[in-house]
Order: sequence, then C-alpha cells, then structure tokens
Amino acid sequence: MLMRFDILTIFPEFFGALPNQGIVGHGVVSRALRSGVASAHIHDLRCFTHDRHRTVDDRPFGGGEGMVLKPQPIYEALESLSLLPRSQRPGSGQAVILLSAQGRRFTQSTARRLATLQRVVLLCGRYEGVDERVAEMLCDEELSIGDYVLSGGELAAAVLLDATVRLLPGVLGHADSSLYESFGEGEANPTVPVPAPAPAPAPAQAAPAPHGDGWTSEETGPKPNPEPSPGVPRSTHAASGILDYPHYTRPAEFLGRSVPDVLAGGDHLAIRRWRRQAALAKTLANRPDLLLTAELSEDDRKYLASLGYTGDAEAAGHAHSR
Repeated sequence: MLMRFDILTIFPEFFGALPNQGIVGHGVVSRALRSGVASAHIHDLRCFTHDRHRTVDDRPFGGGEGMVLKPQPIYEALESLSLLPRSQRPGSGQAVILLSAQGRRFTQSTARRLATLQRVVLLCGRYEGVDERVAEMLCDEELSIGDYVLSGGELAAAVLLDATVRLLPGVLGHADSSLYESFGEGEANPTVPVPAPAPAPAPAQAAPAPHGDGWTSEETGPKPNPEPSPGVPRSTHAASGILDYPHYTRPAEFLGRSVPDVLAGGDHLAIRRWRRQAALAKTLANRPDLLLTAELSEDDRKYLASLGYTGDAEAAGHAHSR
C-alpha cells in the first residue's frame, strides 16, 4: 500500500525541489520514495493567494507581536487536495496535522499510528502561529515535536516524515530494526524457538563471517545475520518503553577506552543482561521520566535501586544532572 504525504509550506525549497535535495532526497525518506512505499508532495501556500504580493499572513486581532498565517490560503490548499470538509475524513485513513508549539507531543507511538494511514497532510505553521480556526475546523490534530519553539513547522514536518516512513514495510534494512531501539514496542518472544530436529546439511564452503554481531545499516540494507542458536535469548533486547542500550563497533579500543569485555565474550545471556542494565542506566541518566511507565521486571527494579533510583523520576533526573 502506497502511503502519501502532502506538505503545505511557504518554504517548499526546504524539502528539496530537485532530486537529491532536502530531506526527500536523502536517507530512509529517499529510499521509501524511490521504492514506491511512500510518496511526498510539496505544496507552496503562496500559490493559493490572490494578491500580487502573494500574502499568506496578517496582523493578529487584539494586537500583539508578529504575524499570523491566514486561514484562506490553507483552506484553498486543502480544497485542492480534496480534503474538505473535515467531517468526512475520520475513519478514512487520512489525517491533516497542524505542526505547532501548542500541539500534543509527537511520540514514537504517534509515528506508529500515522504509519497505518494511507495519507497524511502536514501543515507547517509559521510566524506567531496559524489562525485558530484552521486548527478547529480544518485539521484533525495538532502536534509538537518538543517543548521548545521553532521558527516554523518545516523542521517538525521533516522529523515527523522521517520518523513515520522508517516504520513502513521494507524501508529499513531489517524488518525488526524499528522494534529493538529506543521507544521500541518490545518483543513478544524473547527467545528463539527450539525447532524440531532436522537432517544435517551437506558440507558447504565456509562463508565469510558477518560484520559484527548482526550489524545492519538503514542506509545500505542488512548484512548477513544468522539467527541466534535455538533456545537462547536474542542478542538484542527490545526497549519496552526505555531508551536503547549503548552500541559499540570496531576498533575494540579507541582513545584508550575499550569495548566492554562482555560484548566480545560470546555469552548471549551475559550480553542480554548487560544490554538491559546499560539501557536502564542510560534511561535513568537521560530520561528518568520514562521509567514511571516502562515495563520493568523485578530484576530491573532491583538494578535501578542499586543505582539510587527510588521511583521518583524528578529526583532521579536532578541527581544525574549534577
């Protein structure tokens, strides 16, 4: 199924008007567009104005600093995309999203929800904001990518576009790449099932060893990655609501700092345990708020307690920021 993105902006060049320009010309977004999994269409809001100055903004009623995006060009842009009225959109697999500092926080779960839709329209706010009637009458939801103010919604739209398309089937090098990372969904089966006995395969010429331990790249696709031995935990561990564990690659020593010995030891259980604890420690240091809602085992809680975590995310955050 092709997923379509429409981006409404007064700076279409930001997204790349020519091949290999802007976000649509690079990385996983470019791969998704080239492979036909998704399409992106950039629309200049100034094309929907009717004065010689192509005016898209005006002064706010009631006074105040800055300018506000007018509703009429946005209305006509959505009308040209056959996306009016809003009342006919719910349940249709489409969503019109206003990107602004006043919106709900955009999260990984939001990206997963958007990735199930057929069409997403991203309206890039600008100046002091957008006429509120746009949010009330024309948009399905209002999203913000963080607790800070940007000059416009273009950067936010780029973030949302990248975070969403990488979840579409076939975009990443490995189907499970989006599961075993920060904010991942978790894994239903933490170990590889033990298969029924099978005849021994005929001798074959030895193949080159894979690069690292199941190393993959979002840019170049998967490298050889044999399944772990049956009955042992997978070498990766799903985030299950916390941050991803630290990653290391060659060289084994860099600027006098060595890779943790456990990662080179070949003990899958020890690796899994180390990665889980390292992920918990990183989450405690950088995002202790996530621990309040994360799926934590009794062992997880004991390890966090050994690091001084008492269940108070705010206190933990202050302690680790000193």
